[in-house]
Amino acid sequence: MPSSTPDPRRVAVLISGRGSNLEALADHAGPYRIVLVVSNKPEAPGLDLARMRGLPTLALSSRGLDREQFDRRVGDAIEAAGAGTIVLAGYMRLLSPAFVRRFAGRILNIHPSLLPLYKGLDTHARAIAAGDTEAGCSVHLVTEELDSGAVIAQARVPIHEGDTPEDLSARVLAEEHRLYPQAVSDFIRNGSGC
Repeated sequence: MPSSTPDPRRVAVLISGRGSNLEALADHAGPYRIVLVVSNKPEAPGLDLARMRGLPTLALSSRGLDREQFDRRVGDAIEAAGAGTIVLAGYMRLLSPAFVRRFAGRILNIHPSLLPLYKGLDTHARAIAAGDTEAGCSVHLVTEELDSGAVIAQARVPIHEGDTPEDLSARVLAEEHRLYPQAVSDFIRNGSGC
């Protein structure tokens, strides 16, 4: 049974894919411990990575559930694990407003652009098409509005002439792996969680 005040050092990580940011978070010697890895895709390779590291996992299909029902189940699992901080790491599902309110001020996301630029998808192609000279990634608090919460950390990378979205994505992802664990650690150390 979770305590009445969740411990921000206990982290739940939500994933949908390969889990490269999950791996970076798990490898970091920060002030946190991953107590649950949740995926909305039961076949997500990141779940195998979590299991190989001995991390508790939950794979929950949304089939037959509306967004509110699905998010309620995920939220209940997070609370049962006693997680005080929720970290989205390639979680490709929009959170319901009720979920965001339930965990307000405790959910972090990493987004592959220099927010407030390029919210949503296709960020690298959009930055290149705009003629930007740099791109990057942003760690932000999650709010009900997509990619609009307060930015707590950013990393920048140059856009080179002739870059493809894939080229830029690889450089930005390397920065995500460096930035995200440190930003989560700083967030927890500064008492921003819970």
